[in-house]
Amino acid sequence: MDYRTAGVDVVAGRAFVERIRSSVEATRRPEVLGGLGGFGGLCRLPEGLRKPLLVAGTDGVGTKLELAQAHGRHHDVGIDLVAMCVNDVITSGAEPLFFLDYIATGKLSPEAMAQVVEGIADGCRRSGCALLGGETAEMPGFYGPGRYDLAGFCVAVVEEDERIDGRLVRAGDRIVAVASSGVHSNGFSLVRRILELGGIGPDTPLEPEGPPVIDALLTPTRLYGSLVKALLQAAVPLHGMAHITGGGLPENLPRCLPAGVHARIDPRSWQRPPLFRWLQEQGEVPESDLWNTFNLGVGYCLVVPAEAVEAALAVCSAAGHQAWLLGEVIEGEASGDPLEGLPY
Repeated sequence: MDYRTAGVDVVAGRAFVERIRSSVEATRRPEVLGGLGGFGGLCRLPEGLRKPLLVAGTDGVGTKLELAQAHGRHHDVGIDLVAMCVNDVITSGAEPLFFLDYIATGKLSPEAMAQVVEGIADGCRRSGCALLGGETAEMPGFYGPGRYDLAGFCVAVVEEDERIDGRLVRAGDRIVAVASSGVHSNGFSLVRRILELGGIGPDTPLEPEGPPVIDALLTPTRLYGSLVKALLQAAVPLHGMAHITGGGLPENLPRCLPAGVHARIDPRSWQRPPLFRWLQEQGEVPESDLWNTFNLGVGYCLVVPAEAVEAALAVCSAAGHQAWLLGEVIEGEASGDPLEGLPY
């Protein structure tokens, strides 16, 4: 026997690396040293920083991968992977420097894996960070044929005295919501259960005469890195930021607020996208579970002084993001659910 008959094709692995080389090189930043293929990626810190802090984050795509693999949507989950990491680290006001990926699969499919990495590179280019390296592990017998899992790791940098960590948040500050592109990459265990029990097929429309619901569900997670950079360049005073991921607004919004205050939002300030109404109706999902599982159309939140709301909204609009006034920060500790008083 040899390694190939045991399930690992080293030759195909080398061909895969050559296939993705140009995509990886297209994400290069001036701080990056060397090229693809070393045992470790090298990256300098940007010049001119006084007291730089490194900000690191890691995440995956979750069970959205099951749906994406079943429908051959490999490129878009690469973007999802980057977004789930980058959108976290930028909440501190940090600039993403580089990204690393880890792909584990049962048997290497060079075409599918290349699409994944091309999606990762696409997400990195949009976020301004280098795809510094990665690892592809072929694990026959551990993952089924055609199956793979993804993990990502992002490192960013911010000046210590310019970091955004919620310490400036005060009662009276306003909360600006920035729209999501859909479900993003959270709640897919519930989503898949709804699809299975409802007998939803690849052509089932979201609305009459509308596109398939699968297309809406597999829309990539929106990237907010360029928006945060634009807000900082416009000197909009950002007191806090939150990436709305698993757990929805109730779990994630409080993470950017200090002790002694809590958020009060207006659920009438926006209309939920049709996808969330469809999921609730199709799965008979209780209102509380909907709030605590999905982003409901809010992908990112900005906490700014009241007088900075118009400036924040203007920058969001100029950057191509829908945004609106979601609520305010009020005095006192929350009694539990930061969305207390909502109709559920």
